[in-house]
Amino acid sequence: MNSTGKISIITVVKNEACHLAETILSVIEKKVTADIDLLVIDGGSTDGTLDVIHKYADHISYWVSESDDGIYDAMNKGWTVAADGSFILFLGAGDRIISLPDTMGCFSQKDVVYGDVRMGQKTVFKARADYHLKLYNSLHHQALLVNKALQPDPPFNCCYKTYADFDFNQRLKKSGAHFIYLPKFVGYARPGGVSDRHCFAESLHVITGNFGFVWASVAFLGYYAMIFFPFLKRLRPYQET
Repeated sequence: MNSTGKISIITVVKNEACHLAETILSVIEKKVTADIDLLVIDGGSTDGTLDVIHKYADHISYWVSESDDGIYDAMNKGWTVAADGSFILFLGAGDRIISLPDTMGCFSQKDVVYGDVRMGQKTVFKARADYHLKLYNSLHHQALLVNKALQPDPPFNCCYKTYADFDFNQRLKKSGAHFIYLPKFVGYARPGGVSDRHCFAESLHVITGNFGFVWASVAFLGYYAMIFFPFLKRLRPYQET
């Protein structure tokens, strides 16, 4: 079954008034050529974030401002209100859409569409959905479109504080979702966001839960191999442009 082609872009934010506008503007620019709902989930900001939301309210399909239990709780709230059958993409405040797929109507509800993510001025994260996804979070949400039909209920396990999205991506892999890479689909991740945080112990816990001790052991050995053999760092999915 083909999807409707609608994209639901969910931005979760708290006290990021200085970065939110650039994210909203990047979405507004793409709404000219794509069917996009913009949803903003605010965690009860007190710094002027609501002023930014009100300024662009005509371009926002849904927004709410209330306390939550962290970023993944807020992302779950956004997932709940996103249109059924839409492709969902998450942008944090300061993240941006650089380019979207030319057409979304040709993808099915079982497809996960992904691209690469620029991180800062010169670094590009090269996404992978093969065996690499069993070892590390090889997909970044700024260039990841997941059809809600694949997971109608909120997908993020809030017990994970850093890698609930990694856990969800691995579960999509286990479920047999069809991953499609489009090199012209590009996002931008603001430096210093959640994408820059690392908690290796939590990452290993995610891998063990989804793919078992063997894959977690391989990830463990690979991590420490790069520490002791620095030349192996060239294998990382980051490229300079």
